[in-house]
Amino acid sequence: MNALRTPVIGLVLASLVLLPGCRVLKSGGGACKKPQEYQQAEDLPALRIPVGLDAPDTRTALRIPQLQEPAVPRGQDEPCLEEPPAYSSTPARPAGG
Repeated sequence: MNALRTPVIGLVLASLVLLPGCRVLKSGGGACKKPQEYQQAEDLPALRIPVGLDAPDTRTALRIPQLQEPAVPRGQDEPCLEEPPAYSSTPARPAGG
């Protein structure tokens, strides 16, 4: 029984040590600040329906509104949107104080 428990415990401990390292590898040091492939996407012209065929029902199609103002670039000190915000343990101030 002990001969089986020792390797299992070792495997569990090794996985607990190695798995958090995946987060470090994934972050990539600001990879979100590099230009992304989707940023070069272009709008396609509307679908042309050949004569004799019915147009698809587009009443429930997703409508993407036009951007009315330019996107605000993220600063070098700002985290990527994929990263969760920093946790702060400062207590809330009481209301009225």
